[in-house]
Amino acid sequence: MNWGKIAAVVLIGGGLAAGAGVWYTQEYAFFDRIDPASPEARITVETQAGPVPLDLTGFEGINADSSPIRWRICGQATDLPQGMAPAPASEPLNGPRWFSCYDAPRIGADLVSGAATAYLAEAEVRPNVDRILAVYPDGRVYGWHEYNDKNPERGVMD
Repeated sequence: MNWGKIAAVVLIGGGLAAGAGVWYTQEYAFFDRIDPASPEARITVETQAGPVPLDLTGFEGINADSSPIRWRICGQATDLPQGMAPAPASEPLNGPRWFSCYDAPRIGADLVSGAATAYLAEAEVRPNVDRILAVYPDGRVYGWHEYNDKNPERGVMD
């Protein structure tokens, strides 16, 4: 075997290992499941009368400390409060494939078609990040965090 083949195998193997490592960190490494009994699972919704707690059954959720926008939830609302603040320009962010209850492309298409409605659950849950809920008429609720446009002149690297 000559040195050229060894170098090629090392380069290709290193590239494959790096790619596998990046895929693993994006899909699995930083995500934690949210315990339905934890304070993090308590969802409030902005209404005209102020924040109102939202009772969810069948709660499933994930979060990661590595980013403020990795929070995702799924559940069924037992009672939706009146006067929830709409979030018309919201678009759900993709979640990891293994979190199967949350399907961002389907939720996004349903928001566009009117089959679901987006509401502001909590403004500024972290600086420049809002909590958004997509609510279906049958009570299904899907949630995510997204950056808001309160400071559009700022760059991402500030």
